[in-house]
Amino acid sequence: MSQRQFIIYDLEATCWRSPKPRTVEIIEIGAVKVDENLEVIDEFCAFIKPIVHPKIDKFCTKLTSITQDDVEDAEPFDVVVKKFSDWMDYEETRTALFSWGEFDHRQFVLDARLHNLDLEWLKYWACLQRHYSKFKGSKNQIGLKNALILEGLEFNGVQHRAIADAQNMAKLFIKVAKPMKIV
Repeated sequence: MSQRQFIIYDLEATCWRSPKPRTVEIIEIGAVKVDENLEVIDEFCAFIKPIVHPKIDKFCTKLTSITQDDVEDAEPFDVVVKKFSDWMDYEETRTALFSWGEFDHRQFVLDARLHNLDLEWLKYWACLQRHYSKFKGSKNQIGLKNALILEGLEFNGVQHRAIADAQNMAKLFIKVAKPMKIV
């Protein structure tokens, strides 16, 4: 068993084309588990049924391809996040979580608060985008697609689907983890 693992994850959330702010909720978690040898060992993907705004807006479906049918019979956040936590097995293996940008971390915090949960494992999170942009000497944050291009990699799958974004991030992570001295 690996002594250390990296959870490369992405979230999709409810969204609207609207100027007024609304409570956003996670509707999909996608994650890739990478071991200390930089090999993919597992994946996690689950839809979550939103409770504050249970109807998926057409704009959200257009952006993410996630439909009302995808979330209608999905389990609620507390159930899915427990499965995610069990899947990570962070208590048995040293774990570091990475997402691309601050949104995914912040949204986990907000949804946990909404559901009165303490996600202890969130303290092991880092922003891969920030670290990668700094590694490349960029004053601006580099987008995932551009980062992949910079590393000679291609984006595969549907953009703004959590599992596809996580898989592409993991591919990038595997390529840059050693030069960035993450491992």
